[in-house]
Amino acid sequence: MSIAAAKEPFVVSTERDARRRVLEWQAERQTVALVPTMGNLHRGHISLVEKVQQLADRVVCSIFVNPTQFGPGEDFDAYPRTLQEDERKLAALGIDLVFAPTVNEIYPFGDESPVTVTVPGLSDGLCGASRPGHFTGVTTVVCRLLNIIRPDFAVFGEKDYQQLLVLSRMVEDLRLPVEVIRAPIVRDSDGLALSSRNRYLTAEQRQIAPTLNRTLWTLVEAIQAGRTDYPALEAQGRSLLEAVGFKPDYLEIRTAADIKRPTLALPPDELIVLAAAWLGETRLLDNVQVAHSR
Repeated sequence: MSIAAAKEPFVVSTERDARRRVLEWQAERQTVALVPTMGNLHRGHISLVEKVQQLADRVVCSIFVNPTQFGPGEDFDAYPRTLQEDERKLAALGIDLVFAPTVNEIYPFGDESPVTVTVPGLSDGLCGASRPGHFTGVTTVVCRLLNIIRPDFAVFGEKDYQQLLVLSRMVEDLRLPVEVIRAPIVRDSDGLALSSRNRYLTAEQRQIAPTLNRTLWTLVEAIQAGRTDYPALEAQGRSLLEAVGFKPDYLEIRTAADIKRPTLALPPDELIVLAAAWLGETRLLDNVQVAHSR
């Protein structure tokens, strides 16, 4: 569909306007899906929209760069903001509503010490260990967005796998009336998982970046072949990444259901290999579930 022929999205920036529009649909017994994003949309985001368009009568996409999930020294100020371009892409997809609130709209009492939502346990390791407070910021903003839109469905990608589990637990534990939809990772042809931060990579780094996914598959294939010496495999994976210039944040084999350290009694198809690694100034994130095959 061309942009010219597409239905223009209904762009709003306030809770009042978003709720009014959604209530109109719900009064007509139409189902609503929410696609929460920080904007700078790429094919991965588009795939989220297309997935829930098959499930819901109406789709809302939020665009909000959330300050509370960025730690000191992280890239909040530099994070790409491309609202007009994003709106054009969503218009071409036939999105029903774009919710692009200000910080004050989401955090009416300020973002320095807001009321927060925390998911203990699942939030503590991996990205939670290297980015203290990150997941509290994520759960807090997503809980607010869900309370504003009150959708029937909310979709999250599997690239941020720990985040997906954390948000799923939050929804279940708080009895929020929304179904969490999982969407698979979208990759470039060379295996690199799509991310808004990929634009930070230099041309040379972009050639190296797919090594992250290839390294994860090396470990997955070893597990599928019967290896259970998980610490040795993790060390091997980190060495492979370091050899091409990565600085691994973590590379670990965990249980897919709850990202706990595995026991030898578990079947391999219940495992997942997750990694976060710096390539220059860019932190890349990826995972491969052992149950998946090429």
